[in-house]
Amino acid sequence: MRWSRLFIPTLREAPADAEVVSHKFLLRAGYVRQLAAGFYCYLYLAKRSLLKIERIVREEMDAIGAQEIYTPEVHPAELWQKSGRWEVMGDDLFRLKDRWGRSLCLGMTEEEVMTWIAQGELRSYKQLPQIWYQIQPKFRDELRPKSGLMRVRRFTMKDSYTFDIDRAGLDAAYDKHYGAYCRIFNRCGLEFLPVEAHSGAMGGSESHEFMVPAEAGEDWVIECAASGYRASLEKAVTRAREPETPDPEGTGSPEAFHTPGRKTIEEVAEFDGSPATAHIKTLVLVAQGKPLMALLRGDHSLSETKLQTAVGTDDVRPAHAHEIGEWLGAAAGSLGPVGVANMRILADAALEGRRNMIAGANKDNYHLRNVTPGRDFEARFADIREAEDGDTDIASGEPVRRRKAIEVGHIFKLGRKYAEALGLRVLDKNGKEVTPIMGSYGIGLERVLTGAIEQNHDDRGMALPVSIAPFETVVTPVNVKNEEQRKAAETVYQALRNEGVDVLYDDRLERAGVKFKDAELIGIPFRVTVGKRIADGAVDLSERATGESVGVKLEEVASVLRRRIEAAGPRA
Repeated sequence: MRWSRLFIPTLREAPADAEVVSHKFLLRAGYVRQLAAGFYCYLYLAKRSLLKIERIVREEMDAIGAQEIYTPEVHPAELWQKSGRWEVMGDDLFRLKDRWGRSLCLGMTEEEVMTWIAQGELRSYKQLPQIWYQIQPKFRDELRPKSGLMRVRRFTMKDSYTFDIDRAGLDAAYDKHYGAYCRIFNRCGLEFLPVEAHSGAMGGSESHEFMVPAEAGEDWVIECAASGYRASLEKAVTRAREPETPDPEGTGSPEAFHTPGRKTIEEVAEFDGSPATAHIKTLVLVAQGKPLMALLRGDHSLSETKLQTAVGTDDVRPAHAHEIGEWLGAAAGSLGPVGVANMRILADAALEGRRNMIAGANKDNYHLRNVTPGRDFEARFADIREAEDGDTDIASGEPVRRRKAIEVGHIFKLGRKYAEALGLRVLDKNGKEVTPIMGSYGIGLERVLTGAIEQNHDDRGMALPVSIAPFETVVTPVNVKNEEQRKAAETVYQALRNEGVDVLYDDRLERAGVKFKDAELIGIPFRVTVGKRIADGAVDLSERATGESVGVKLEEVASVLRRRIEAAGPRA
């Protein structure tokens, strides 16, 4: 390909609303242009990179025996209503009606449709196992699309689904996908972390997220280097760090004290002179229409996901101010569990065994000293807090750390939720009707590209892995008007093409500095510079990621570069 004939609209500066690195460089390098909030046009370079990612995904899926199919992006509402997700997905689901008034939606995932296909076609255990996948657009009506291609309303997903006769089959299918995902992300040049994850609205018994550590990430990973433990923030179980001071001695009863105008843990702790770890944080919620009190150590934060798991429903919301006043007789900031009998109390496990703590008195501007869980109030204990830096790993006792990350893939053991909802039944080997068990597995292709950019860039632009860069190398004559350089560049270009190298020839009538900056910006891994060395029969071979540059004989550059590309890892 010749640069002068391509549409690569590079920019000197990123638009002011581009915040994360990948968004800035995708715009500056002419990869994408935003049509509307959450909707992007993929220009030539982006499409080349995404097609390479798609090729890697397809090769690895085919290698585990998956069969590629296609389903429409528009789904009838009835399928989602049968599974219960028509209501669960809320405003995230794009909904529309056809000319006859029938309700439809744009697919954000395909469990219902794939199960519908299986329900109409699978009859016997002899037809199992099955692995079906597709690579197609998905839609999610994000409330606040942001961060370029990381949080959008239209994205490209590889989604696959497995159908097995029993749990052993599901376990095998899950392991196949886990291995395939590791190979995919390795081939895409990503540093990634498989972590235990929460299944959310998908349901199921087990799931793993594949996370790409990056400062631009919207997710958190908890990990311990000593034990190898990794989990998403919603799933992580750790041991809380010790309180800053020991609990006071004594067996005194709860004692009220005046805390005028102090409502937050920080304000009361400063007023009282005790650390936040000595306080009980009280949150009042409504779960399935009934009041619920959640208690945490004063320095801890509630994990909404863990709370929902503990109470067995995602129908949970904060209580309104008038509800709190009606139930407890005080406003937020003075609430506590002592004397409460009209609602369930759920306490975080870090409060179990504590004594003589400080909590709200359920009287405005008053708190209680000497509050001991289990003695002064009854509660069910569960892990409902977010893990944090300073916690320790359960297995090794060593510290854990929180890292920001981008989720690029997620795999689920769905169980029989969707099969039962849509009436999927097959005959087992004894002729008995049984419900197959399912798995679901997704990869966000744009997330792979943005993750690679976030992990591989400098102030000059992207340094993409060779397997997913739009081109593997660029041939750049310093002066196209110099006949000797131009002819040598043409020779190198053809030699690289003959070697099977994915090469771009920068034949533009631009200054060398402009061409070098553009090549660095768009992330091409290697550059062959044809300049003054050509008088000695040599060119310069530069590597974008390292900045290393070496002289190579003209007749050897194609074979040398071929070996460098192969050494960089498997190609798309």
